[in-house]
Amino acid sequence: LRVAAHAETVRVGEATGAVSTGAWWAHQTRQTRSAVARSMHLAAALAGPRTLVRVALAAGDLNLDQAEVIVRAVEALPSDLVTDEIRAEVEAHLIGHAAEYDAKALRVLGRRALDVIAPEIGEAHEDRVLGREEAQALAAARFTMTDDGHGKTYGRFTLPTAQAAMLKKALMALAAPKHRAAVQGAGSLRRPGPERLGRALMDYIEGYPVEKLPKSGGVNATVVVTMTLESLLGGLHAAHLDTGEKISAAQARRLACGAGVIPVVLGGKSQVLDVGRRSRFHNEVQRVAIGVRDQTCTAEGCDWPPGLCHVHHHTPWHQGGETSANEGRLLCPRHHTRAHDPAYTMSKLPGGKVAFTRRT
Repeated sequence: LRVAAHAETVRVGEATGAVSTGAWWAHQTRQTRSAVARSMHLAAALAGPRTLVRVALAAGDLNLDQAEVIVRAVEALPSDLVTDEIRAEVEAHLIGHAAEYDAKALRVLGRRALDVIAPEIGEAHEDRVLGREEAQALAAARFTMTDDGHGKTYGRFTLPTAQAAMLKKALMALAAPKHRAAVQGAGSLRRPGPERLGRALMDYIEGYPVEKLPKSGGVNATVVVTMTLESLLGGLHAAHLDTGEKISAAQARRLACGAGVIPVVLGGKSQVLDVGRRSRFHNEVQRVAIGVRDQTCTAEGCDWPPGLCHVHHHTPWHQGGETSANEGRLLCPRHHTRAHDPAYTMSKLPGGKVAFTRRT
């Protein structure tokens, strides 16, 4: 490493046109560039301020991996909080533990070294690092789901550590052997694995209190299951979700027993859907019925789902229009605004859709 540092000083690679000493070294010795880059970084550090690491490595008190970890730990110390004297103390502290800890353990010790050497600085640094990491994690939060078209949906997510810990604890509670034994019997007493955690996520979704969900389109964000009375009583006709998917009759009957869905039974006893002039806004029952009927925004070419739509009166309320399922239709915010814009005319199309035309 001392030879490599000297080679960098005299620019050995320039004689052959190499872009760097590291590139020349990698080519001459058939090493990978990444491995040589690590060696060159360590060589530069040992030739510079990391005297204690250089002496310990030469004496055999450190191996190369340990030396590299200590160098990077010292370099990671915040320059605006740490003096050269504190850096030297951290360096000596980590070298002193090299006889009992391998490189992986030393890396962990290096992250906490300031808590031992300079606790007041360590706390300030940790708070700043955690704040930065949390902000980055929040910006990186993602969630995607993909339906494979054969009854299964795959998902991926990125969560901040705190929220991930909350989710994990909730799922582990649902998948815990004691809870499973109470629900399924003593035969389920085993450590939760991926399958059990998947079932726990299903329980978590189905059992989440619907009254705690915000309203979307005037209706609690719960799934609407539409089925015939025959299917509810034991038939085999598939049921439909208001999100567009189909499920089996058996699955629909099971969900109809839960609190996390709204069953809409065609041919069964209905609820009052017409409240005339006594209310300006459509109530939740009416909104559910309109959503089941319209499926999406009724503007031609628009596919916004019911939960993101408004309910529009065919005859405006201020002109004597009534509030009922028959007199309402789904329109997304953009098309609802256009329906009340005097610059556009709205005309009904066959099949229940509407079209907008700019006035001339």
